[in-house]
Amino acid sequence: MKVLVVGNGGREHALVWKLAQSPHITKLYCAPGNTGSRKQAENVPIAANDIAGLQRFALEQGIDLTVVGPELPLALGIADTFAEFNLLVFGPTRAAAQLETSKAFAKRFMWAEGIPTADAKIFDDVVRAQEYIRCHNGPLVVKADGLAQGKGVTICHSRWGALQAVNLLMVEKIFGDAGNCVVLEKFLEGEEASFHVLVDGEKVLPLAVAQDHKRIHDGDQGPNTGGMGAYSPAPVITPALHKRIISEIVEPTVRGMAARGMPYRGVLYVGLMIVDGDPYVIEFNARFGDPETQPLLVRLRNDLFPILYHAASGDLNGLYADYWDDAAVCVVMAARGYPGKPITGSPIVGVEEVERMEDTWVFHAGTDVQDGRLVTSGGRVLGVTTRAASLASAITQAYQAASRIHWPGVHYRRDIGYRALSR
Repeated sequence: MKVLVVGNGGREHALVWKLAQSPHITKLYCAPGNTGSRKQAENVPIAANDIAGLQRFALEQGIDLTVVGPELPLALGIADTFAEFNLLVFGPTRAAAQLETSKAFAKRFMWAEGIPTADAKIFDDVVRAQEYIRCHNGPLVVKADGLAQGKGVTICHSRWGALQAVNLLMVEKIFGDAGNCVVLEKFLEGEEASFHVLVDGEKVLPLAVAQDHKRIHDGDQGPNTGGMGAYSPAPVITPALHKRIISEIVEPTVRGMAARGMPYRGVLYVGLMIVDGDPYVIEFNARFGDPETQPLLVRLRNDLFPILYHAASGDLNGLYADYWDDAAVCVVMAARGYPGKPITGSPIVGVEEVERMEDTWVFHAGTDVQDGRLVTSGGRVLGVTTRAASLASAITQAYQAASRIHWPGVHYRRDIGYRALSR
């Protein structure tokens, strides 16, 4: 089988790393790929948003399965375009991907299906949004309706903060058209969890549970990022709560999308807030989380390819995901300036040493090679990922590894997994 992975981040490097282990795959490509993915796959210089170019390549090379990593190609309809040419894609159609690409669509969908989520109001008029904020008591979460690279959500504990966030989105247009509409959501105090399931249109195959760390600083302080680290499993999700999430959230979502004529195929990421033991959906994603994918895949014992292929083909019957009992942790190492404008071109040292450590992997996200040296090329640069018998051991191992990698201005959170340890 020939497989194409679309994307160039840490998630895509992890997907390539795991898929490269499959005996079913004879040729593995990544478009455009990164410095890490080229070790296990052939990188192809086609941008993830070049749908026509990707489609031509898939036809010319006889690609049997295309695995879409980031959200943008899904929003642009890569699954729809490929289907026209009988090319199999792991990822939802443009219509089904609205669960991620439009916060307003997702919120209205959850209201209609009775799926637990935070109370909210939706506005496409800045004046009415401002009026609502001035009359609202309590903290609000301001969300851009469209895609904003994981940075379109602001938690506001004051009216002034909420007004400023709305102004940035709707007036200053810091994320362009993504801020034409905003969701003003009641702030929920609880613990987050990332719940991934594979979906074939009807049936679901749950994956391991993880927890992400979105804020830039320790103790969940500072602005949101694309994700500063993750761990799996997440003890906040008990077996009883797991069953409730499947029956009260996942299954109604899959049925509701099918009933609307937009059956969902691919991975469904449910971002949850657990409040007093009850699950609430704070977001849907139409693709694997980043950096959650990294610890999920180093824990996955069985072959990734068959379950992705059969989900895309519409037949998950009899398939399962088998995980090591071990825990896994990913610490994201970021460039100076992130999540604002990162400084690039800084030489990185220590990666080769860390890669020789047992049960330790370095997934590339924002790196390049200049004059034979590995340098930073983005905000989130590396995802140092470890697996160990306990979460505490995996955390210790991850930070020992991260401490051996250096470049000017490197920074990373020092408390990944702190909520689980406190339990």
